[in-house]
Amino acid sequence: MSVFASPRFLPNVMWADAASCAATGALQVVFTDALAQLTGLPAALLMGTGVFLLAYAALAAFMATRSTPPRALIGLVIAGNFGWAVACAALLVSGVFAVTALGMAWVLAQALCVVVLAELQWTGLRRTRRTGSRAGMARA
Repeated sequence: MSVFASPRFLPNVMWADAASCAATGALQVVFTDALAQLTGLPAALLMGTGVFLLAYAALAAFMATRSTPPRALIGLVIAGNFGWAVACAALLVSGVFAVTALGMAWVLAQALCVVVLAELQWTGLRRTRRTGSRAGMARA
């Protein structure tokens, strides 16, 4: 059985999303001032997004505990992840902040991570739709 065909694929991706957001959020909240100096990003931005990421991690973990994650909510997560990546790119190209090389790496790593997660979530969502359609046809 392919890893993509596993009924736990989408919940596992949600656990990965929760873990990455919890780790990033915790780092940004606990080490706000140090990260601000190292990255060139404002402390308020790091703290605000860090708190958001911690709250989001709790929601993603909740979704991961469901045997069938709520499809509409997963769709919002996918859109949010792609939106986060766009916001990261916009932050870097805007030139509003004097972002250091480490800051660029920090922001680009987040963008890359959420794009990969969004793609995996989309794959899992499509797979559950096909599985659900086949199950419905088998019952008919």
